[in-house]
Amino acid sequence: MGGVIGKGDSPRKSWVPETKLEAKMVEAMQKRASKGSKVKSFDSIVLKFPKIDESMRKYKTTFQMFDEDSNGVIDHEELRHSFQKLDIPLTDEEINDLFEACDINHDKGMEFNEFIVLICLVYLLQDDPIAVQAKNNMGMPSLESTFETLVDAFVFLDKNKNGYVSKSEMIEAINETSSGERSSGRIAMRRFEEMDWDKNGMVNFKEFLFAFTRWVGIDEDEDQEGEETA
Repeated sequence: MGGVIGKGDSPRKSWVPETKLEAKMVEAMQKRASKGSKVKSFDSIVLKFPKIDESMRKYKTTFQMFDEDSNGVIDHEELRHSFQKLDIPLTDEEINDLFEACDINHDKGMEFNEFIVLICLVYLLQDDPIAVQAKNNMGMPSLESTFETLVDAFVFLDKNKNGYVSKSEMIEAINETSSGERSSGRIAMRRFEEMDWDKNGMVNFKEFLFAFTRWVGIDEDEDQEGEETA
């Protein structure tokens, strides 16, 4: 799955997903991109931060349900067991891949912001009729509009619709908002660096989601809670 390289991007002949999960994400985002995006500017995304933040926090009760030992993190076994109880149609391999992808700190446990990213990926990837009831069991309909907003925002940034966001695409998106102001390049680069977790010059949907939890302040609050209970 090769991507079109824009000005300022690292020279690559093609961009190949590193894992099966990433390949599925790319395929799903390309499918969504074919429908277009309702987002017209990056500013319109920023304006939705408070509403998205509020929506995500309401999902804390679901996080607590998955956190069976109430220690503030969801381990691999708790995730697998909870998916089984809720009849979520995921194989052990898919659960393993999701857990490893979303355990960004590699501490064998998912905090709330990591769980939000995982649930959003499940929502994106489970797009068949069989999965509808499973989504209902997880309370996903309450977050559906938020997830759709995040998908729409990523599609807006992904100008060439290849499933990744590059530096040039981020600059283009910010310029559309800022009408070419000189500061827009710096803003775009800062936002892009916040998204590019693995520093490889391209941002997939998972990386975008993690950046979003930081932008709305979810991960900061989790850190503060951890310090208070330590």
